Amino acid sequence: MTEAGAGGLTGRTAVVTGGAGGIGEATARMLARRGARVVIGDIDPRAEDVAERIADDGGCAAFVRTDVTSEESVTALMRSAAESGTLDILVANAGVPETKAPLQDLDMEHWQRVLNINLTGAALCMKQALRLMDPQKPGAVVAVSSILGLVGQAGSAPYSASKAGLANLVRSAALGYAATGIRINAVAPGYVQTPLLDGLAESVRSQMLARQPMGRLGTPEEVAAVICFLASDAASLVTGAVWSVDGGYTAQ
Repeated sequence: MTEAGAGGLTGRTAVVTGGAGGIGEATARMLARRGARVVIGDIDPRAEDVAERIADDGGCAAFVRTDVTSEESVTALMRSAAESGTLDILVANAGVPETKAPLQDLDMEHWQRVLNINLTGAALCMKQALRLMDPQKPGAVVAVSSILGLVGQAGSAPYSASKAGLANLVRSAALGYAATGIRINAVAPGYVQTPLLDGLAESVRSQMLARQPMGRLGTPEEVAAVICFLASDAASLVTGAVWSVDGGYTAQ
């Protein structure tokens, strides 16, 4: 079943990286409900289960094992998605958290891994997707940045740097494609209730909530709704934007 209205995506093909859970899974499900054919690229085999559940619910989804740090792997993902026609939507969501540490104690191998996945991986996905998108048709790229790409946080240098770079990558790329039918935007989620937060101590969760103007964490579905809007024709005048989805966090 598809969702009607200006946000409908029937007949379009969407790639979602990092779709094994959290925001990526919620986005893949929502895109499929709106009529898109969804191809999930992830190194995590649980993404195959997500694709199967989408199909069980009446949607169209496939899984392609993908390492976003490998251009060969990313190229194969995009070509697989475009086999049925054009590639219309990319949601560059794949990313990893960090091990927090003072900058003087920074492990450079860890730094490089975070940047390779969060920033270079997204750039590779955008590069290969844009090669296959038809500039004469509506196309959309949505990258998943973070509030920590907009504001700082002690001990979060690798993650903050990667997400800030991603936000400006989107702005620069959007200007390069503004005269075509392809729009490029980002979302910057705040603290969202995903499996990444499940292992946090209650004291840490309390600190997070204390800084939330709305007094709660977000849900993956709330972020997915904004991603799907940006991917749709309803956002036809929106490009080069970084949308905070953070319950007011960055307004403080």
